[in-house]
Amino acid sequence: MSRLLLSVMGAFAEFERSLLKERQREGIAIAKKAGVYRGRRPSLKPDQANEIRLRVANGETRAGLAREFKISRETLYQYAPVKAENLVGN
Repeated sequence: MSRLLLSVMGAFAEFERSLLKERQREGIAIAKKAGVYRGRRPSLKPDQANEIRLRVANGETRAGLAREFKISRETLYQYAPVKAENLVGN
């Protein structure tokens, strides 16, 4: 009996969560149409992103650049991705 009750409660929780996500998607769509929802602001300005790309091309370490610009290395890799010809073993 307790397993049945737990399963029913889990099903209701899952259903409520799907309704919540659907309402959230609808709200975001309405906000986008109104021009209110723009998403997250970029971490770097365009001139900073260009500077990072140039400095990576000149051989500076990505970790050092990430520390200097106060961004994560993952964010830096999004601005200056690793090219296939630079990978070792290719």
